[in-house]
Amino acid sequence: MTAFYGVELSNRLMLGTAQYPSPAILAEAVRAAGVDVVTVSLRRESAERRDGQAFWDLIRALGVRVLPNTAGCHSVKEAVTTAEMAREVFGTPWVKLEVIGEHDSLQPDLFGLVEAAEILSAEGFQVFPYTTEDLVAAGRLLDAGCEVLMPWGAPIGSGLGLNNLYGLRSLRAHFPDVPLVIDAGVGLPSHAAAAMELGYDAVLLNTAVAKAGDPVAMAAAFSQAIAAGRAAFEADPMEPRDMAAPSTPVIGKAFLG
Repeated sequence: MTAFYGVELSNRLMLGTAQYPSPAILAEAVRAAGVDVVTVSLRRESAERRDGQAFWDLIRALGVRVLPNTAGCHSVKEAVTTAEMAREVFGTPWVKLEVIGEHDSLQPDLFGLVEAAEILSAEGFQVFPYTTEDLVAAGRLLDAGCEVLMPWGAPIGSGLGLNNLYGLRSLRAHFPDVPLVIDAGVGLPSHAAAAMELGYDAVLLNTAVAKAGDPVAMAAAFSQAIAAGRAAFEADPMEPRDMAAPSTPVIGKAFLG
């Protein structure tokens, strides 16, 4: 199993915790998927309504590792400040770093992302950067201290799957020893399985489970798909061909003229 900052996980699916119909359904979905990691935004802590503590108690009761995120941050300063606050609240050096640069697609600001990653790494954070499949940005993030990369499959919440297979294959090939997690845009279990078949190490998703008609069943389906996709990758799949190849041997077959 791949280690993320020295931590080995038993399940390659990571789940977000937003948008579920109820806290009870969230808890059931996490259990059904058997995940080790959930992401939590500091913005879920509501001092005004005083429901943040109840939510945090629910997460702790699940016995999973928390990956705080800087969701919704649009500047380096905002992302760094949010990460620092999250470390105090959740008691972990892990942080999923988001620095959003474009409002419609929620595409990350790669320049700001690298800057924020460098600052946080120097402060002792273990950064999981939400990035694109851009190879240059990936290299800069690694130079900044990141040991994990989280490229998007498609825009957040779109459910489009893996939009740039060439780019994702290239990223995997260029950084064979770096843990890579597909983050965002996954809508179906088949999308997650495809990511694993490319050799990715994990998949992080939220909306595809939380907004499903049956989030609990969908969470279980994603967990199964990821396990199947990883098993297929490890089995060394056949290469695709342009032409047909007979599966039944023709040696020794009688040919009638």
